[in-house]
Amino acid sequence: MEENSNIVVNDGDYQSFRDDVLKRIRSAQYEAMRAVNKEMISLYWEIGRQITERQKALGWGKSVVENLSRDIQAEFPGIQGFGERNIRNMARFYVEYQSNEILQPLVAEISWAKHLLIMEKCKDTQERRFYILATKRFGWTKNVLMHQIEGKAFENYLLGQSNYDQTLTENVKNQAVLALRDDYSLNFLELSDEHSERDLELSIVRNIRAFLNEFGNDFTFLGNQYRLEVGGQEYFIDLLLYSRQMQSLVAIELKVGEFKPEYKGKMEFYLNVLDDTVKLAHENPSIGIIICKEKNRTIVEYALRHSSSPIGVATYSLSPDLPEQYKKLLPSSEDIARRVDNLLASK
Repeated sequence: MEENSNIVVNDGDYQSFRDDVLKRIRSAQYEAMRAVNKEMISLYWEIGRQITERQKALGWGKSVVENLSRDIQAEFPGIQGFGERNIRNMARFYVEYQSNEILQPLVAEISWAKHLLIMEKCKDTQERRFYILATKRFGWTKNVLMHQIEGKAFENYLLGQSNYDQTLTENVKNQAVLALRDDYSLNFLELSDEHSERDLELSIVRNIRAFLNEFGNDFTFLGNQYRLEVGGQEYFIDLLLYSRQMQSLVAIELKVGEFKPEYKGKMEFYLNVLDDTVKLAHENPSIGIIICKEKNRTIVEYALRHSSSPIGVATYSLSPDLPEQYKKLLPSSEDIARRVDNLLASK
């Protein structure tokens, strides 16, 4: 039987075979990287342990790090990762994590560079756990991780007010929850304290790249005063974004005053129209975010309680810092652990 040497590349059987091979290659590459990372972390952990224990038992001073770094590099010329600073970090890593029953089991979950970033920027155990698990779960690069930490994703997740958990499917809700902040820092707008909603909107449009960075690196801007027509009448959404990762339209309404319950009804109207007239068949339901200058958290809870449309309510500030009063609202350590588990611990 003569073999067919002219395979049609768009043939369904071949495409399925090709996709399976590519998937297996990516999986093998990922597992190889995980194995290398696990081995390296194990080595660094052991070095940190031995330095710490010998300093305690033998009274060695800080010079052991300098000597060890010099000798390692003399034995392995050009080797990376064994400078004095990194060896000190190995000892610090061991000291801070070895007796922590929450963090110690997670030491091999992410890369060394990401561990260093979390260890340097985050001091609270539950905060560190959140970023380790989120980095593993969502595959954050070091730059994305830095952005999430600087944007206070941990605090915003715990304080964020939305009904996304009840209204969105599993493949979308976690990303939506992390994209929503309880307070958006818009200090880059350089607005005066007295400004109108139109001033706020136009200033955001002029600084759209910085505004999108507040949400994440996969959001795109579709327009402001986005026009909808229903029953012969026109309606306009302040800002319309699109999330490539969630594959969802994101409608944003801006308010320079305090949140009012009727804002929720207007947003529900917008989301219904977007889903019926703008959303494509393969896309997920549209998501709404109402950003106000102030909000009463109890009123927001009642307003969102029985809404079937995915809506989040946030505030904005013209300062780079999370409002001081918000920090007092953080839940107990046990409740934080439970909420982090609900968001990140499942496969």
